[in-house]
Amino acid sequence: MTKNLITILSSATQTVEISRDNPTVIIGERINPTGRKAVLAALQEGKFDIVRQDAIDQVAAGATVLDVNAGVPGADEPQLLKQVLRTVMDVTDVPLCIDTANPIALAAALSTYEGKALVNSVNGEEKSLAAVLPLVREHEAAVIGLCMDDNGIAATPEARLTVAAKIIERANKSGIPAENVVIDPLALTMSSDSNAGRIALETIKLVVQEFGVNITMGASNISFGLPDRKYVNSAFIAMAIHAGLTCPITNPLVTEVVTAVLAADLAMGRDEYAMRWIRAYRQRQKAAQ
Repeated sequence: MTKNLITILSSATQTVEISRDNPTVIIGERINPTGRKAVLAALQEGKFDIVRQDAIDQVAAGATVLDVNAGVPGADEPQLLKQVLRTVMDVTDVPLCIDTANPIALAAALSTYEGKALVNSVNGEEKSLAAVLPLVREHEAAVIGLCMDDNGIAATPEARLTVAAKIIERANKSGIPAENVVIDPLALTMSSDSNAGRIALETIKLVVQEFGVNITMGASNISFGLPDRKYVNSAFIAMAIHAGLTCPITNPLVTEVVTAVLAADLAMGRDEYAMRWIRAYRQRQKAAQ
């Protein structure tokens, strides 16, 4: 197996090391107006109270990186994204994942950010590679690589591995080392494709074996359209951690999901004397009282 690589992210004051030798890093997903009407409405009105509270709550719940998205239809995304980033940086000092498909907004955000950000994302499309990789290199950031290209989302783990290889190769040619590329194998919804979970898990294994890079995914996507989503998400994320997932993008406020992450880390030998598990148990007990 290829050596496990370490991806380092930082804020102005904190550093996070992502690796299969370390506990799983949770990237909090909630600062995103997509699918959250309250956040969308607030950002449309230029109000940032929800964003501020989401940042505080997610870090308190165990997120050590926060995803930040400001994709509001009709808004000046470069300006809005900078405002949202500043809001988050004012209330927490964890590293941030800058989530935008707009290269102009990405450039503005990277110029504003203090530290080494994670960029969400680039894919194997030529247009995306040409637009995103130079910005990642210029600002010495890390980047998420989605396993899709000009042909769409590949149907098999082997084809997704090929896309991952292309992204890693092009990043290297752009001066971005493999440790700064975090691959997303794409977790599609199992309600429309019963093989979606298996394909994602097998892709993780192939990519880790071939390249040793870190792995992320929008872990809650897998359960979209299903009842009792938190249980599906919890089981899947634990299985994905065993396969090689290191930094899922998920909701840390869902107790079942965070507990599954802690249990998976314990089972993988990443929680010495079960101290993190016991501490979290005591916190849950205290909250219940």
